[in-house]
Amino acid sequence: MPSVQPSDPAGYFDAAAGRPLHPVAVQAWQAAAEDGWADPGKLAGPSRRSALLLDAARETVAEAFGLAPDEVSFLPSGVHALQSAVLGAAYARRARGARIVHSAVEHSAVLHAIQWHVRRGGLAVPVGVDAHGKVSASEFLAAVNAPGTAAAVLQAANHEVGTRQPVEAVAAQLRDVPLVVDVGHQVVFGAVPDGADIAAADARLWGGPGLGILIVRRGRSFEPPFPREDPEFGRSAGVPDVPAAVAAAAALRAVRMDREADAVRLAGYLDDLRRQIAQFPDAVVLGDPVDRLPHLLTLSLLHVDGQVLLDGLERSGFIVSSGSSCTSDTLTPSHVLVAMGALTTGNIRISLHPGVNARAVERFAQALPSVLADARAQLPGAAPLQAGPQTTTPNVVDSRGRRCPLPVLDLARALPLIDVGTELLVLADDPAAGSDIEAWCRMRGQELVDVRPAAPDTGQPPGTPAAVPATAARSETAFRVRRLS
Repeated sequence: MPSVQPSDPAGYFDAAAGRPLHPVAVQAWQAAAEDGWADPGKLAGPSRRSALLLDAARETVAEAFGLAPDEVSFLPSGVHALQSAVLGAAYARRARGARIVHSAVEHSAVLHAIQWHVRRGGLAVPVGVDAHGKVSASEFLAAVNAPGTAAAVLQAANHEVGTRQPVEAVAAQLRDVPLVVDVGHQVVFGAVPDGADIAAADARLWGGPGLGILIVRRGRSFEPPFPREDPEFGRSAGVPDVPAAVAAAAALRAVRMDREADAVRLAGYLDDLRRQIAQFPDAVVLGDPVDRLPHLLTLSLLHVDGQVLLDGLERSGFIVSSGSSCTSDTLTPSHVLVAMGALTTGNIRISLHPGVNARAVERFAQALPSVLADARAQLPGAAPLQAGPQTTTPNVVDSRGRRCPLPVLDLARALPLIDVGTELLVLADDPAAGSDIEAWCRMRGQELVDVRPAAPDTGQPPGTPAAVPATAARSETAFRVRRLS
């Protein structure tokens, strides 16, 4: 097992991406490695000792989550557990239909599993969310109750902005369709929601090793879409990692002893931070302001490169995460932020672990304004404003070849240079530009008149094409914005 730090670093504010191993998990793994190395499915003495350790770990996790032991299985990773939950629920009901209904803000692991399902002839039905990232229970149920639905998938809480979903309200009105729930972030400080028929969690979120927890409630059909094996009630392939299961269970027991007090304390830190951030220029807190995870806060900061901001915070001693497409080699905007209609650039996610104290949060709040100012100062100059024909074409800003957040910054710098009531044309080819310009106009009270594919060769919009949604990713797109103030 790799060496780990004995405790969480004070400036590590990215617990939602996984925490360092809890000291109890390290001790438990080392002890279990002595007696838990053998295949627990065999009958010899070493295997019986492994089986006893595995059973004890399963009982510990089941007790923590209020489950029966045979409802808990250990899988190689959280992603594996989550994808198995989705596909196993749908595959077991393939005779009933091929539709999987899901929220538009599920974890990417869920979306990848559903894409796999679609490529093999299945159907996917995404349900949108509001500006806080929350799905409407009535809209979700309407989609689920359509004929041919094999499974419904709804996360307990969003991993990017912390918004809790109406899982129990949905579950209370479902009939025979199984509800698959990603409970990973919720169970760190809470419980498995009532009505979660099939669920999955990642032990890394509470300081365990990279192990997945798959929950299948009694009476619910589950059939993994791969050859059935004996381990873990036929829900996994291969021999389970007994020392990892013991370590995951030990860490879970340790963190849940103080989970209620920790949740209140961390939520208080973030409430204080939220009040301070409200004084920052061009800063917005994303997600539901009340019905949210207690340890997670996401900020949208206008006119800043997300990676530069993250680098500056790390130099100041703080590790955070970003939903910015600029931190990805693929330059793909966050599907969660796009679904919410939020800016996909210049976002930072702060997620606290129980080892964080008030002083660390205060130091972060003191460091953020100067780091933010430095990051904004590093942005290149604006693309020049070009005069268009005086008849039908507005003034033009050519932002093609400029990556996020520069197209939005070009718009912000150029719009005050034109008269109120007149229009500005922004040409861009960044995949994030559509959702970001739409979000910026809404935040600033300006009007996005339409969005169109730019004409080939000239870069100018064609005469009268049908408008396309602002979130559509185009190689070259023309955004027409009217200045209202």
